[in-house]
Amino acid sequence: MTVRQLYEKAVNAGIENDPRGREVVDKEIEAQKKNYEELKEKEKEYFDMESLTNPYSDTRILHGSGDEEVKALIAGIDIEVGEIVLADHLRKNGKGIDLIVSHHPEGMAFANLYDVMRIQADILGRFGVPINIAETLMEKRISEVERRLMPVNHNRAVDAARLLDIPFVCFHTPADNMVTTYLQRLFDEKKPYRISDVIDLLLELPEYRDAKRLGSGPKVILGSEKHKAGKIFVDMTGGTEGSKDIFQSLTTSGVNTIVAMHLSEEHRKEAEKNHLNVIIAGHIASDNLGLNLLFDSILDDGIDVLECSGFKRYIHG
Repeated sequence: MTVRQLYEKAVNAGIENDPRGREVVDKEIEAQKKNYEELKEKEKEYFDMESLTNPYSDTRILHGSGDEEVKALIAGIDIEVGEIVLADHLRKNGKGIDLIVSHHPEGMAFANLYDVMRIQADILGRFGVPINIAETLMEKRISEVERRLMPVNHNRAVDAARLLDIPFVCFHTPADNMVTTYLQRLFDEKKPYRISDVIDLLLELPEYRDAKRLGSGPKVILGSEKHKAGKIFVDMTGGTEGSKDIFQSLTTSGVNTIVAMHLSEEHRKEAEKNHLNVIIAGHIASDNLGLNLLFDSILDDGIDVLECSGFKRYIHG
């Protein structure tokens, strides 16, 4: 399998597991193609051609031609300069590493992280939040995140991979889509009665059991384990945290419990005002589950996976 084949399979898996549904994703891709056709020639020079087939701006081949054969890879939740140097050191000591895989984005994928946040408006719409409210609130939040990312030195890790000539990719939203869809389907099917039942379901998964042993397992930060779970909203995809002003609309639409990777203190206070139960499943544990589910879907048998930077490989049936 080549790097390009692996990348394309990751994007396709992300689309197939997108909480918005395939039809919505296809419409977004068609709209992007139309946007490109309407650009002036001098503007097309700066257009990201990958966006014509890949709807996730935070998922890219960061270094390499894409033609490299992959027999072994090293994967981590965060890949920075240190992990790039580690991969090179392991290569020089006999580990046949053909590719570095990061979950969190780097390079241009990090610079454009804000763009995938538009996914959240459509997901909120599927949970009963009026789309005009969801889009209006998200537009403000997207602008905030875009401004926050502007001064960041995005390309440090990519430059390290280039200098050491190690192919480098990041799979962010596709993996987040995998964990979101998996957990939402799990809760919809099992219908946990109390918050404690939600926690029990999470702890049936090895990623969350490992996190609990390390002191970072699922935790109720609003409500009580004795509370009824009601309608559960899994909030784990779409780049980063959305608008803190959305919680009232979620409550109005009938959501009782949010299961999230993480939640800022400012967001927590707003959720508390709206009497929501909130379970923090765990950031790194949830990223582990998403990346493992993605690997289950895209890796050929025989590809060796080395673990680093918070990632631990588990195969799910």
